[in-house]
Amino acid sequence: MGLFSFLSQDIAIDLGTANTIIIRNDKIVVDEPSIVAIDTRTDKIYAIGEKARQMHGKTHDKIKTVRPLRDGVIADFKSAELMLRGMIKMANARNRLFSPALKMVVCIPSGSTEVEVRAVRDSAEHAGAREVYLIYEPMAAALGIGIDVEAPEGNMVVDIGGGTTEIAVISLGGIVCNKSIRIAGDDFTTDIQEYMRHQHNIKIGDRTAEQIKINVGSALPDLANPPEDYIVRGPHQMTALPVEIPVSYQEIAHCLDKSLSKVETAILNVLEMTPPELYADVYSNGIYLAGGGALLRGLDVRISNKTNIPVHIAEDPLHAVARGTGIALKNVDNFSFLER
Repeated sequence: MGLFSFLSQDIAIDLGTANTIIIRNDKIVVDEPSIVAIDTRTDKIYAIGEKARQMHGKTHDKIKTVRPLRDGVIADFKSAELMLRGMIKMANARNRLFSPALKMVVCIPSGSTEVEVRAVRDSAEHAGAREVYLIYEPMAAALGIGIDVEAPEGNMVVDIGGGTTEIAVISLGGIVCNKSIRIAGDDFTTDIQEYMRHQHNIKIGDRTAEQIKINVGSALPDLANPPEDYIVRGPHQMTALPVEIPVSYQEIAHCLDKSLSKVETAILNVLEMTPPELYADVYSNGIYLAGGGALLRGLDVRISNKTNIPVHIAEDPLHAVARGTGIALKNVDNFSFLER
């Protein structure tokens, strides 16, 4: 088995709006931003992942950066395929010895339409996959958190990614009720950009807004151990002269309030749909948070206050979905919930 696992090309892919993670033999071999830089003259890939992210917002007319996924689904088919090929190449760079056909498990949002599912499947096949299995994000998150998804008890998972927030109650290896809303990390970033423009008259790009979110992002206006104010530099809208503005976590809690309320409403909707026996399980087991959004300070407390149910944050929320997809890859023959 040792030799063949070294030769095997089976991979699990968490194809995310913000980051794409590839797992092989239980190890994360690629963890890169889902972005490509394309040479506009030849339509060839110029850079992928982190290198392309560093170019984002800083390119000239001969290079353009593209994020192939929007709201958790493929928005630009050609770029998505180029990105997948490039990332699979990165994963294979360490294993040049022998490369048979690939078996792939790819993760998709639970609210995907048939067309969107088809696009993911086609992209994976064009990127060289022989067999493609699909797993829904909440199910992958539950596996990655360490929940026994096949047990006859209800567990609620809330996965706040870059493009979608997935909320699902899982029991007996299936999703009993779920909701997928297109409000997630990207919307929080946009909210911050809007707020800085209206409130402070300063223009900022995606990357700066992302930094604000990481440094002073908060879901509550008063935290037990608050982060330091974050200094933002940029052009004033009226004068175009540079300004420096300190941003506090209270301001960000205020500007994210609307989007977070929509996430809370969606969680309450799923709880309303949950059958009584499973509701009792969720009440005693708590709600599990995964995805990058779970790192927002105070979010667990806010959701817990709203629902009166304890909220647990996954151990490594950013990689929970990817790890779950990796577990699904190892158990392809045993898990009935994988779609072929």
